[in-house]
Amino acid sequence: MTSAPSDPTLERHFKGHRDTVTTVDFSCNMKQIATGSMDSCVMIWNMKPQMRAYRFDGHKDAVLSVQFSPSGHLVASASRDKTVRLWVPSMKAESTSFRAHTATVRSVNFSGDGQNLVTASDDKTIKVWTVHRQKFLFSLNQHINWVRCAKFSPDDRLIVSSSDDKTIKLWDKNSRECIHSFYEHAGYANHVDFHPSGTCIAAASTDNSVKVWDIRSHKMLQHYQVHSGVVNSLFFHPGGNFLITASSDSTMKILDLVEGKLLYTLHGHQGPVNCVAFSRTGEYFASGGSDEQVMVWKSNFDSAEGNDGVRLQHKTAFSLQALPASSTVHLSHPSVLRSQASEPTEHFTGQDSHTAAHTQSASRSGSHSKATQSHSHRHLSTSSSSTHQTQTRGLPPHSSQVQAQSQFSDGGVPPGLASTLEHIIGQLDILTQTVSILEQRLTLTEDKLKECLENQMEIGLHLQRREEA
Repeated sequence: MTSAPSDPTLERHFKGHRDTVTTVDFSCNMKQIATGSMDSCVMIWNMKPQMRAYRFDGHKDAVLSVQFSPSGHLVASASRDKTVRLWVPSMKAESTSFRAHTATVRSVNFSGDGQNLVTASDDKTIKVWTVHRQKFLFSLNQHINWVRCAKFSPDDRLIVSSSDDKTIKLWDKNSRECIHSFYEHAGYANHVDFHPSGTCIAAASTDNSVKVWDIRSHKMLQHYQVHSGVVNSLFFHPGGNFLITASSDSTMKILDLVEGKLLYTLHGHQGPVNCVAFSRTGEYFASGGSDEQVMVWKSNFDSAEGNDGVRLQHKTAFSLQALPASSTVHLSHPSVLRSQASEPTEHFTGQDSHTAAHTQSASRSGSHSKATQSHSHRHLSTSSSSTHQTQTRGLPPHSSQVQAQSQFSDGGVPPGLASTLEHIIGQLDILTQTVSILEQRLTLTEDKLKECLENQMEIGLHLQRREEA
């Protein structure tokens, strides 16, 4: 039985960027957060308070997307200067740069195995690259306007992209064909993301809405009209039951996907919130805004489900519809949340020759952010009176759950047999869990191998620089 959620709380805030924060991502071990900004810098924030933040200079224009590799040993950044950089997120700040597109690069995303990158650009193309040596593999070319976002599916077999041409396209990575186009009529999608199960996508739109589609039936499952401004970013909770959104209306919203309703409205940023991301376990989420601040929040609402990423994802895949919705909680008054003064930073300049000179710098700010959060009940009552009602069909269950439901609803099945079948499916779930854990261990082994290869690459770069010198 799932206990009621606690309210999200602001844990820390970082100030060091000198312009709008555009993108944010957590490392796999939760020790670091990467952000990009209109100030052309990538910053790596260390979660340990005593450790300095790192500022990486190298891009010649705004940084619009950053992401840690699955192993956490690299950070990719995409920029308006038409390049993509791969950084080693440490004091050495070594980086490699390659010209990825002929126009602004809007997004960069690692494949689940860490071997490939997908990039999206204002040159209307999506490109896939190898991480090792940044070799170009292929391009996807059917969009007829700027491509805002492109991401791999959890199993790396599909790519989803969103464009100013008011379409969201689903691509088969192997055949390189567009297998379906979803159409946005009132606006275009700024951001898209795959559900952890890989069966759904969510889109953040300029028409202030959030939509969730089933990629198998191609039907819209849920439609949320809860923001009063453009929705800039969204991110699924790793457990799959929640979705967080960031908007130009200066709020973030947490949506309960099982119930199909707004759960929380979070206030904290002064001005538009441009980006948001959950940590790999879902225990924390981070946000970045036009106020140049990065905020780290503790989720709390997932505490009843535990922080084991494998168990969370497995539980969701099999029980997404069946899980009871968490009860709602009212906050009678805004909470005054803890905040931190601006962080001291280490400053690095990334060069194409892969060298990094660093100087210490500290950004100073005497102001402490006062962030407030309020429960969404009154927001819900406002949105329920609008012409756009929240549509709730519920996200689709896993295929095994569908099969079991169809078996039990055929009629003529004795209750005892139905109970036995349910027990068998439960045992299959346990077996699948075991396989998931084994796959996790295999992934860890692969990550170690990748780490060795990356270390060899670093050694090769050092030798190459010595030869060039």
